[in-house]
Amino acid sequence: MKITKKWSTLLLPILLAGCMSTTATTTPDEALEKPAVEQPVTPEKKPETKPEVKPDQKPQVDPKPPVKKPVATNLKTADGKLILGEEEWMYIKAINHNAKARIDTGATTSSISAIDIEMFERDGKDWVKFKLAHNDKETKEFESPVVRIVTIRQSSTEERTDRPVIAAWVQIGDLKTKTEFTLNDRTHMTFPVLLGRTFFRDVAVVDVSKKFVQPKVKLAK
Repeated sequence: MKITKKWSTLLLPILLAGCMSTTATTTPDEALEKPAVEQPVTPEKKPETKPEVKPDQKPQVDPKPPVKKPVATNLKTADGKLILGEEEWMYIKAINHNAKARIDTGATTSSISAIDIEMFERDGKDWVKFKLAHNDKETKEFESPVVRIVTIRQSSTEERTDRPVIAAWVQIGDLKTKTEFTLNDRTHMTFPVLLGRTFFRDVAVVDVSKKFVQPKVKLAK
């Protein structure tokens, strides 16, 4: 009886120790704690906002200054053309002189009174020397290159004459221009200068009911 108690007393701790050992070694892997895995965080999308457009709202534009329309005067038309009468004072720069000019809408070319007209050649080109003359007055002798030669037929006869054409600076009113003149003896005529259509085409209009519309140019000192 004593032996039985002794073994039973020893056996109980041994069995308990075995059970504890078995329990510790047979714990399943799934029971072990796994490290936490961070999940990517998707940023929250904000709804797109469109700029508010007001139906009555218009883009701001800088105001443009008003354009002044040309106004007709006693000297010019509304589109800026010179108004010429049947007769005008024409300033001739070469002689610093104002001469009376007749505005002839029926003539094509312009003409100026000259005497002692003589053609000559210089450096292989045609030149002409002449004096401007009218009312028993004449200027010094001038020399000028010849622009071209024109053939003129007199209205009273069938005779044809060749006349040299030169270019000269003249002025009527505030219009300064270089224009062409045929050289012709007009000493027996009323006007030393005749202005044809080639002078006033596109730059002037003619009112034959008026005379000396444009002011006389002041002579240079």
